[in-house]
Amino acid sequence: MEDFTGGVTEFFEIKDAPRDMYKIMKKAIERGSLMGCSIDDGTNMTYGTSPSGLKMGDLIARMVRNMDNSQLRDSDLLPRGSEDRPTRTIVPVQYETRMACGLVKGHAYSVTGLEEALFKGEKVKLVRLRNPWGQVEWNGSWSDGWKDWSFVDKDEKARLQHQVTEDGEFWMSYDDFIYHFTKLEICNLTADALESDKLQTWTVSVNEGRWVRGCSAGGCRNFPDTFWTNPQYRLKLLEEDDDPDDSEVICSFLVALMQKNRRKDRKLGANLFTIGFAIYEVPKEMHGNKQHLQKDFFLYNASKARSKTYINMREVSERFRLPPSEYVIVPSTYEPHQEGEFILRVFSEKRNLSEEVENTISVDRPVKKKKTKPIIFVSDRANSNKELGVDQESEEGKDKTSPDKQEKSPQPRPGNTDQESEEQLQFRNIFRQIAGDDMEVCADELKNILNTVVNKHKDLKTQGFTLESCRSMIALMDTDGSGRLNLQEFHHLWKKIKAWQKIFKHYDTDHSGTINSYEMRNAVNDAGFHLNSQLYDIITMRYADKHMNIDFDSFICCFVRLEGMFRAFNAFDKDGDGIIKLNVLEWLQLTMYA
Repeated sequence: MEDFTGGVTEFFEIKDAPRDMYKIMKKAIERGSLMGCSIDDGTNMTYGTSPSGLKMGDLIARMVRNMDNSQLRDSDLLPRGSEDRPTRTIVPVQYETRMACGLVKGHAYSVTGLEEALFKGEKVKLVRLRNPWGQVEWNGSWSDGWKDWSFVDKDEKARLQHQVTEDGEFWMSYDDFIYHFTKLEICNLTADALESDKLQTWTVSVNEGRWVRGCSAGGCRNFPDTFWTNPQYRLKLLEEDDDPDDSEVICSFLVALMQKNRRKDRKLGANLFTIGFAIYEVPKEMHGNKQHLQKDFFLYNASKARSKTYINMREVSERFRLPPSEYVIVPSTYEPHQEGEFILRVFSEKRNLSEEVENTISVDRPVKKKKTKPIIFVSDRANSNKELGVDQESEEGKDKTSPDKQEKSPQPRPGNTDQESEEQLQFRNIFRQIAGDDMEVCADELKNILNTVVNKHKDLKTQGFTLESCRSMIALMDTDGSGRLNLQEFHHLWKKIKAWQKIFKHYDTDHSGTINSYEMRNAVNDAGFHLNSQLYDIITMRYADKHMNIDFDSFICCFVRLEGMFRAFNAFDKDGDGIIKLNVLEWLQLTMYA
């Protein structure tokens, strides 16, 4: 029904129905929702499956009957020339059984109306049903042939459109309805699916998202270390319901979580995931803050509502009643590391606002006096192309002469040599041995220096830096396009590596020399880089191994790339509006030497 209408379907076990079930049905009628009900026949039929004895032809024939109010004969559904052949009834006897009251077990009925009628001075809640066969009706109280219709006022009869005809449509009391029927299905339609402008409509919010293995596929609340990494959606319930009979300040809304493309991928071996969601209230001090809620929030705050169960169905939907406030919805699979796409829809009676939580992309930079030293691209050294001003807090003391022909003078020893640490002295000696008289190193030499020093740190388990990582480091520090680093630049680079190393060791809790890719979000944030979900997904795909771990070399390489890209962007973004314009030469220079 959802595929035909685009609506959201709710399933109710009538024996467990909420107290306000009649009110829910009444509002569904007012909003043009489609409703169907059935009586269990004692078999183990469940939603989403069909009994083995039921043929597709039987289902199609039944659909044809439902589409037309006129009565169809079985012969109308047969090919021409086959009228005299033996046929089977379109209703399998073993699944649909007529009861003494006229109702049929295992049969689907449409709910077409709800009213309250006066009978002997009392209001009686009524439900109007239709048998899609067009015949076989309820024969109890309020049925077409009920003897007590004579006690009902003539105007009331006219309002209820009472008529004694075998058309499949009949009234029954709500009490009889909940006594006999076992299942109710309501398909709530969006405004564009309704033909009448007079009907009330839902306020609908639709968000699409996905779970990415190693980054945003955190599983359910049973996995607290990764649950917080799931996509998060802020829901603002702004107005309470218009219900004069309800004194509570309450907002009624539906949440529906649907998996995407699982049926299409079934031929590739994909099955439906077990899915569900939880809803948390956002503290008042965090209202309007669109930052992704962190692990500690979910450790110390209980959910205000959640799906009744995690189940491997295409869609999970639930109706809720919560006070006006700001909430966060966390959709998830039951198990972590399950990758897939989903649609999250919210239907509310009154105005709501639902949107994905996305961090603002930014980088923390120390407050320093802005240098006027320019960035010069590799090609600038040949043709004196344009130069770009940038905050050069990382290029302290790097002398520039003519870009056409530049020679770096050997760097003097720092003045406070007595204050040099053992590590600094060690660096200087190693640097002199490898760099030679010009006191500059290329990527291959930088690799030897770094790995020599890193290997002395026994507490850091790593295979060392690769040549590609060292090339990226030189590109980060090299503002004149020489492809080499002097001692002072190298010291500054090592200072950054040391800071990033502390972050890495903090999240390498098992001392394995790797960190879990789910923790990369926090590690990147601790380093001062603030990214959105899409970028975290990219980092995981780019730097994590098949076990969703990131080693030290990949970790540093990622941070070097982030540092370099943010710095280059800020260099081009002269007016600070967050937008830059590049020609093809600038773009290629920026991306190829990074």
